[in-house]
Amino acid sequence: MQYGICNLSIVPLRFEPQDTSEMVSQVLYGEHFKVLEQRKKWSKIRLAFDKYEGWIDNKQYLEITEQKYKNFDHKPQSLVGDMVEFVSCHENQLMPIPLGASLKALDFFKHHYEGARILENLPKETIVETAFLFLNAPYLWGGRTNFGIDCSGFTQMVYKLTGYQLLRDASQQATQGEPLSFIEESEPGDLAFFDNDEGAITHVGIMMKDNYIIHAHGKVRVDRIDHTGIYNVEKRTHTHQLRVIKRII
Repeated sequence: MQYGICNLSIVPLRFEPQDTSEMVSQVLYGEHFKVLEQRKKWSKIRLAFDKYEGWIDNKQYLEITEQKYKNFDHKPQSLVGDMVEFVSCHENQLMPIPLGASLKALDFFKHHYEGARILENLPKETIVETAFLFLNAPYLWGGRTNFGIDCSGFTQMVYKLTGYQLLRDASQQATQGEPLSFIEESEPGDLAFFDNDEGAITHVGIMMKDNYIIHAHGKVRVDRIDHTGIYNVEKRTHTHQLRVIKRII
């Protein structure tokens, strides 16, 4: 088994080993992983954080030892805590790194960082406040940053920043936590899941107080939610069909 770590700001994780393949997620600076299969130009990896799998360009990561992988696994949380920060690397060159990137490997990379850090778990009450850091971020399939994010990438990153772990896709996240019987039972920070006509979970958002929800749809936005689903006031229609609300924390 081989191991690797992302030494660049944001690297695409693809469905197949080619540049034109669908981006299913992104690997952020400092995130480490197992290499399941290595080819001449591409490697299939499994991320340590959420066990998500995909293909990454061999030029966009560094190989590490199994012991380093285990060391990073057991290091305490240290995350970038601002919208955009920088590390200084070789010959004082600056490299931008995104909100939520991992800072565990600074010494390994020989990089220097002076920006804001998140070092501990935050209370559930901070989830909605954290979610607003992504407000107006454009929707991007597979995205996990302020510069482009999808619905489940948004919920995953908000929970990551508050110290809690969610799986990557909305359908996977829907297997976590405890279901609530009624929307009135929900608290800010709970997750609401939505399905399509075939019953498949296709969307997720974060509950706010007073029957509002923050979610990624076109952009990260705030909409009304009721027993039917998400109601877009501008379009005067429901855009998503509510399936279940779950309490993760």
